[in-house]
Amino acid sequence: MREPPPRLKRSRAAGPWQSPGMAGDAQADAREFVVELGVALHRAGTPAHRLERALAKVARHLGEPAQVFTTPTQLLVAFGPLRDQRPVMVRVQPGDVDLGKLEALDAVADEVVAGDLDVAAGLARVRAIAGARPRFGRLATLVAFAATSAAVARFFAGGVPEIATSGAIGLAIGALAIATTRTVAGAHVFELLASLVAGAAAALAAHAGAGASAQITTLAGLIVLVPGFTLTVAMHELATRNLVSGTARLTAAGISFLEIGFGVTLGTLAVTRALGPTPPARGAPLPDWTEPVALVVAAIAIAVLFHARPRAMPGIVVACAAAFYGARLGAWLVGPELGASVGAFVVAAGSNLWARRTDRPAMVPLVPGLLLLVPGSLGFRSLTSLVQRDVIAGVDTAFAMALVAMSLVAGLLLAHAAVPPRRSL
Repeated sequence: MREPPPRLKRSRAAGPWQSPGMAGDAQADAREFVVELGVALHRAGTPAHRLERALAKVARHLGEPAQVFTTPTQLLVAFGPLRDQRPVMVRVQPGDVDLGKLEALDAVADEVVAGDLDVAAGLARVRAIAGARPRFGRLATLVAFAATSAAVARFFAGGVPEIATSGAIGLAIGALAIATTRTVAGAHVFELLASLVAGAAAALAAHAGAGASAQITTLAGLIVLVPGFTLTVAMHELATRNLVSGTARLTAAGISFLEIGFGVTLGTLAVTRALGPTPPARGAPLPDWTEPVALVVAAIAIAVLFHARPRAMPGIVVACAAAFYGARLGAWLVGPELGASVGAFVVAAGSNLWARRTDRPAMVPLVPGLLLLVPGSLGFRSLTSLVQRDVIAGVDTAFAMALVAMSLVAGLLLAHAAVPPRRSL
């Protein structure tokens, strides 16, 4: 970031956290900009260690040094020296990752810090970005849900029956997401309802003679909801000593796993009680050339789900390929659990280099690339084994999940040390 201008313009109205006497003061304008930028970045899915560093940097450049503390549901900013601090606390509802908004907000912050945009105009831009409608419409979102599930079924060595059934389940979950997340109450039961639908649909497909593995179709259909990425971010926050945020996020991931496991068990049990045990089935394996095709499809679908800008999609496809094949190389060298660190190192180092070259946030290619490596499927399988009273297999898989998550974090930390990021985001 370049140095800020010597003088800041003033806005006309006070923010909801300001006292009336502060309205029109340049200092208040700068503080309001920092807080609203932080809220918008938080809702766009920025993790604690990146968000705190970015806001502290912006505040310092605007002449308002601040202490920043965030959790998944809170933003706390304390402006000024210790003897005369003004704390601001905002309750924030966790949002989904929105790479398009994150990139736009980062650009606004850079312009304000560099003096190319005054604080009042920057604040208006932040509000416009935060209040903008989703980049992609409902149809594109539905297709992305279905395409992601279908592609992941191929990664799990599924055949045509598994891919078709998983895609249909993903489509149903996408429709359920659009229908339920309009209200707070609906959003709270979405994961439970979606997992119930996935478990029941996979069991029904197996009974109908579709020839698809119920285990593969259930997991692939639910893959967008499995909180493996949340688990990895939590471990990263803990490793970077953001202990409160990391612990809260880790707890949230655990609750999500329990909700999904309960819903799948309930849906499967309902079909089993009505039609009998789920018959075993498995589609014929597909040729090797279908794997890179599935990888490209998954990368584009993930980019749509994360609302990435179209110009970022080529970089996202490259990042996903680097993560996927880097992890495969690592698995060949040191085993699947520790090998994930190789994929994480490759995609994180590459994302930092990409950010240096393009002057855009490294999170844009990094987040989709990491999503292909996260151990969410292991967590789901562990919970399934425990529900089926196979305690040894459940504990063993849970340990493997934790090992993969820590392996990813180790790869990220090593990559940031080898190729230090020049940007906070």
